[in-house]
Amino acid sequence: MNRKWFQLWNIGRLRGKLLDVLSLGRTMLLLAGGSLVFFMLLGAGGLAGQKLNSSPIPSMKGLASSLSSGFFMELLGLEVPHLPEGKEPSAFSGEKVTSFVFRLLTSVDPGDPKSLVSREMPGLAADDPFLLREGSGGTSGAPADYHPGVDEIASGDDTDTGADPGADHGTGTEAGADDPAAGNGTDNPGGGEATQPEATPVPDSAVTGENGGSPGSGNAENNSGDASIKRILIYHSHPREAYNPLLGAQSDNPSSAVPSKNVMLVGSYIAKRLEARGIGTVHAQEDYATEVPDYNWNFSYKYSRITVKSVMAANQEMNELIDIHRDSQRHGKTTAEIGGKSYAQVYFILGHANKNWKQNEAFANQIHQLLEKNYPGVSRGIWGKSSGNGNNGEYNQTLSPSSVLIEVGGIDNTADELKRTADILADAIAEVYWNSHDAEKTAAPEQGAAKLEGAGAKTSAGGAS
Repeated sequence: MNRKWFQLWNIGRLRGKLLDVLSLGRTMLLLAGGSLVFFMLLGAGGLAGQKLNSSPIPSMKGLASSLSSGFFMELLGLEVPHLPEGKEPSAFSGEKVTSFVFRLLTSVDPGDPKSLVSREMPGLAADDPFLLREGSGGTSGAPADYHPGVDEIASGDDTDTGADPGADHGTGTEAGADDPAAGNGTDNPGGGEATQPEATPVPDSAVTGENGGSPGSGNAENNSGDASIKRILIYHSHPREAYNPLLGAQSDNPSSAVPSKNVMLVGSYIAKRLEARGIGTVHAQEDYATEVPDYNWNFSYKYSRITVKSVMAANQEMNELIDIHRDSQRHGKTTAEIGGKSYAQVYFILGHANKNWKQNEAFANQIHQLLEKNYPGVSRGIWGKSSGNGNNGEYNQTLSPSSVLIEVGGIDNTADELKRTADILADAIAEVYWNSHDAEKTAAPEQGAAKLEGAGAKTSAGGAS
């Protein structure tokens, strides 16, 4: 009797254990199935989001873009015992980790109180630049735009502060270029609504190659080597952005129609340096405020787009498009000291509205990394910007994957600082170009390089142009 009862008891225990196992297995299957369905739905949602949303803003603000290279080096250091330690503060400090996690979970930057309410206040953060790649020149400040009143956008006043109205409007260095004449209108950014003017073609006389002639006139018979084929365009969507030291005046938003006192001077330096490196370059020098009827600053990129497309149509080999601007911050935030010499710092700007922005970012990053290697401190990184305040959020960058907007210096940078930066920036652009054209590099004329004193020389952080 006892034996029979004991057998029944063992069978009951085994049955109970079996039921427990089956119950656990069923739970695990439900969890696995639920997880599978969840991740399938998540993946489908992600694919649908990519199809429906052409905006790259989620990727532009991705996690990797907010991490410095030092962070990844420290991660490797956890596994590689003798990996050299950098001089920068640890990326694993309590403050940095806490700040990063807080931003990850809340999208609020503890260092920027405005971010706490930006999503609730219409327009408060829609136009804020966002950092994509850090530069050793510092990331504490984003590029700044000047925002005057609405009545200044299409003003008929000439804001050529400190300029001699009777002075020659040419730089004295633009061979073959027609000098833009000073005229009415300003190149000041601003907000407000305005009626879009009819697109006006840009006169060919304002667009020249740095070695003279019209955009498509160069050929191997009358020009030496590769420079006869125009490959790079330097232009200015805001050509009147000027510099106080060049004007001999003080202003929060210096503006000038004189090329030798505004960003056209920087463009001229870059274009001539590229030509000396054997790269055919066109420097567009339109002063839209003078040349476009009913000029309005809000349509600056529409005007410059006409210029870019016209030049590209005349030069089938052209692919690299560089839009040169000037930042609106003061000298202390736009200047780097390298080897005892001052350099104007640069920002690289990518447009939010360009759905293929990653190709442009790859191009900009090649230039940025060369500056980081040879002149650390000059670049303040690569930034993404959306539309607003007269900007269209695309910056003509859909016209070529090798297109970028570069801000060179701020309102207080001197001619020497601008010249040094323009030279090293041109050298970096040239190196990127030649690296992508290896076959042409071997056939490039040696005399082109001989024109440039010290061209192509690799220097340390203490080097100077």
